[in-house]
Amino acid sequence: MLVYGRNVANEILNNKNIKINKVFLDNNFNDENILNKINSKNLKKFHIDKNKLDKMCMSSTNQGIALDIEEYKYLDFNEIEKNRDANFIVMLDSLEDPHNFGAIIRTCECAKVDYIIIPKKRSVSVNSTVYKTSSGALSYVKIVEVVNLSNTIKKLKDLGYWIYGSDALGKDYQSIKYDGKTCLVIGSEGHGLKQIVSSSCDEIISLPMKGNINSLNASVAAGILIYEIMKYK
Repeated sequence: MLVYGRNVANEILNNKNIKINKVFLDNNFNDENILNKINSKNLKKFHIDKNKLDKMCMSSTNQGIALDIEEYKYLDFNEIEKNRDANFIVMLDSLEDPHNFGAIIRTCECAKVDYIIIPKKRSVSVNSTVYKTSSGALSYVKIVEVVNLSNTIKKLKDLGYWIYGSDALGKDYQSIKYDGKTCLVIGSEGHGLKQIVSSSCDEIISLPMKGNINSLNASVAAGILIYEIMKYK
């Protein structure tokens, strides 16, 4: 996987658990801090023309550096089953936009959410855009990939979690006390929660809408709800 940008590069170079295969640098790249980290790890580095780097990254916002790293390694659900201290999980129901995914990852890291759960199919996965949008937060969050969300919700209930789904028609999110083990489920952009997922939730919560537009961006809605729940953690 090719990821790019100085913030992303810094976080990955600081993370001992991510394998870096190659480093590509603009001929004019001169960030001494990053260069020292690259040299200290004895990484293979290639100095190339800026235009070539832009084409490799399919973006001119690479800030002169790109890293070829191993594919992201998701966790299995049994990691949650083994962690009895976890009490706040965010589940994403078929999110499609990598920018939203990256922004949610960043919010989850800031709020110390224990795990993020995503489905294996029909969902955005961790890619270079997610790495860049998360601004390095991806190195500190735990993402679990599962086959079926509704079955996973049943397992979470068995572990003592109360499941809150975010949708337009539900209780005011501020009217609830989120004590105990909590899983917040965020729906996809434009479609919300799938019916089978919605019906599996213990409670549907919503954000009050007073304007002419009746929905918020998924990452904005997630941020508001995550920080409301965090008050009780």
